[in-house]
Amino acid sequence: MRLFLVFALIFAITACETTKQKDAAPKIVTKAIDYDLDGVKFQGYLAYDENIEGKRPGILVVHEWWGLNPYAKKRAEQLAQEGYTAFAIDMYGDGKLADHPENAQKFMMEVLTNMPAAVKRFDTAMGILKSQPTVDTNNIAAIGYCFGGAVVLQMAKMGNKDLKGVASFHGALESMYTPKEGEVQAELLILHGKDDPFTPREKIDVFIKELDDSGAKYEFIEYDGAVHSFTVEGADEKGKAFGLPLAYNKAADEGSWAKMKEFFDRIFK
Repeated sequence: MRLFLVFALIFAITACETTKQKDAAPKIVTKAIDYDLDGVKFQGYLAYDENIEGKRPGILVVHEWWGLNPYAKKRAEQLAQEGYTAFAIDMYGDGKLADHPENAQKFMMEVLTNMPAAVKRFDTAMGILKSQPTVDTNNIAAIGYCFGGAVVLQMAKMGNKDLKGVASFHGALESMYTPKEGEVQAELLILHGKDDPFTPREKIDVFIKELDDSGAKYEFIEYDGAVHSFTVEGADEKGKAFGLPLAYNKAADEGSWAKMKEFFDRIFK
């Protein structure tokens, strides 16, 4: 009888500790990861919850045209809060950050006009994410903002087989690559500001037709009253400073993040 009570007590204590660990508040760990590629130095930003045991899906985060700034890193931390391992990647290299739209445009076009190099940078960063002990390599996705949205959409359109899904937030919907039928492997979630003057309806129509013709699986959502950078708090100040149609939209920001969470919950089942 005494032995039974001892085992029962041990079981109760173990169960209690397991519950505590499961219900523990997130403990987000972040670290910079340096790497070299083709003579260029890069530094990504990793974030994950230390209180989650085992492997979990990995998400790449691709920055706006300003470069890998605190905003992209904050989004990586938020994904870690949701239970993912996130890696905010640097598509520019050498620590490039733009403080003016002219520099941002220059940096962005250097990448988008050399897609083989862009693919190599993206794939290298993905390899680093997949090498992390907290990452389930069978469950990889990517999100991107503005320029980053264009990047993740192009990677999916070009048939990246490692991506289960990509989510684009106010991404540039440019036709830089026309996918063949059956080529798009990842599911696409496109979150767009309906009043974004950077993307005229003609470009959207071409982009959607390419997806339809290729048989891609996607969801395209437009937010009324939202313009470019609708997820970025402080976008209004930059818009006024540079005379650009940038503005934060709280409803669109929160709604698009919620749709992304639903999207990942589904594709990672």
